[in-house]
Amino acid sequence: MLHVTNASFSLSEADASTAVAPLFAPLSLSVAAGDICLISAPSGAGKTTLLRWIAGMPINGLQATGHISLFGKDITALPAEHRRVGMLFQTPLLFPHLNIADNISFGLSREHRGASRRTMIEEALKAAGLAGFGPRDPATLSGGQQSRVALLRTLLAAPEALLLDEPFASLDDNARAKNIALLRAETKTRGVPVLLVSHDPRDAALADMPVISLSQKQS
Repeated sequence: MLHVTNASFSLSEADASTAVAPLFAPLSLSVAAGDICLISAPSGAGKTTLLRWIAGMPINGLQATGHISLFGKDITALPAEHRRVGMLFQTPLLFPHLNIADNISFGLSREHRGASRRTMIEEALKAAGLAGFGPRDPATLSGGQQSRVALLRTLLAAPEALLLDEPFASLDDNARAKNIALLRAETKTRGVPVLLVSHDPRDAALADMPVISLSQKQS
């Protein structure tokens, strides 16, 4: 389970010694294994800042308070590479110099080698409706297909939580449906808690708990 407790942020200007007003009221949330929590917020409300803070990514000028725990372990002070948190953005960010199979295998542990590694990649591609796509160049895939490859790469790295920043915003209805189905199936099977931020009202249907709005005061 992912727990965020009393998270509150403010950002300092580069040439200022004091912080501006907090981005949102102190926020607490809990996401069970395999569930999706949706945070709805307009642009500039701090939703991407929240995800980057949970992932341990650097944010210039950030002043943050609060705690993060993941399956009982406090990860608030850990560097990003030790948090076991995966994050996906609206843009898939595939490696252009690697084919699809190598993109996916980038996330796999080195303990998976040879035939076992190839089998895992092939099974992942099949589950995503991309069987046989391993040798292909990322540039030959549609945006929805690239997004599914990025999701597979992140999941095969075995994260203990998954953070999604507007992952469906640029997809057409068909690609959106396929990506959502893959996300649902894989995160339920793997027991990964998911924190999704979006301002698209359609995404409310994905939530397994009441939608959280950063525009409202959190209790």
